[in-house]
Amino acid sequence: MSDTASASLALPSLAAPDRATHPIAYDPSPVTAAADNTGSHAMGTQMLEQLQSLVDAGGPIVLILLLFSTIALAVVLMKWWQFSRLRVESLGAVNEALSHWLRHEPSAAIARLDGQCQPTARLVRLALINLRRPDINHADLREELTRVASAQLANLRSHLRTLEVIATLSPLLGLLGTVLGMIEAFRQLEMSGNQIDPGILSGGIWQALLTTALGLSVAIPVVLAHSWLERKVDRCRHNMEDAVTRVFTRDLQQESTGDDLEHQTAWVEHAT
Repeated sequence: MSDTASASLALPSLAAPDRATHPIAYDPSPVTAAADNTGSHAMGTQMLEQLQSLVDAGGPIVLILLLFSTIALAVVLMKWWQFSRLRVESLGAVNEALSHWLRHEPSAAIARLDGQCQPTARLVRLALINLRRPDINHADLREELTRVASAQLANLRSHLRTLEVIATLSPLLGLLGTVLGMIEAFRQLEMSGNQIDPGILSGGIWQALLTTALGLSVAIPVVLAHSWLERKVDRCRHNMEDAVTRVFTRDLQQESTGDDLEHQTAWVEHAT
């Protein structure tokens, strides 16, 4: 066998690898990518055309309702992010700190609440730090805690009034659009004279009822979101009141715990 033949046999195969045995991610072909871009563009164009037809049918009322829906969505997402970051209803650290406080371990209770951004935890930490001061007046401390709690609750309730206004105005704007649309439909019917076309009236009524449906579609989810956020704020307020009360009534809680233990011991002795 010649040297040329030997060299040709030693060369690696230049055949294309089998995709089944070599699962390498290949780039999509330009034709497929172009088809995907064309489909996305067509879908976006179709959505814009539908939105334009909706605005043409409902008039400026539809534009206002679409603006309301955008504002409401932004407010709900912002409040959801705020409540998630603050962990409004999380009481794990607060309960652990109150357990240390009940066992007369104020340093451990305060250390457990260090760095907490949860509103109830911050309020309890403020109460524990000031109760360690021998010259503190409990009435003044309660007033300060009430002020701080009111400020935190006001921060949690910020922009909820916006949702309430949108939920109230959206159905009214939809009804206003319906009334204006009915007026326009009957005006066109009057202008037609003796040649009355039922299609003119039915088309006008359809366009008029469109704004009512859109107004209700905006108002219903906004009402639900507002109620959900208000419930979270109310629960946070209740948790604040309960935690601060437990801080100031530590001795009463210890007496209550002792009485419960005595009753349980007596019941066990009676049972045996």
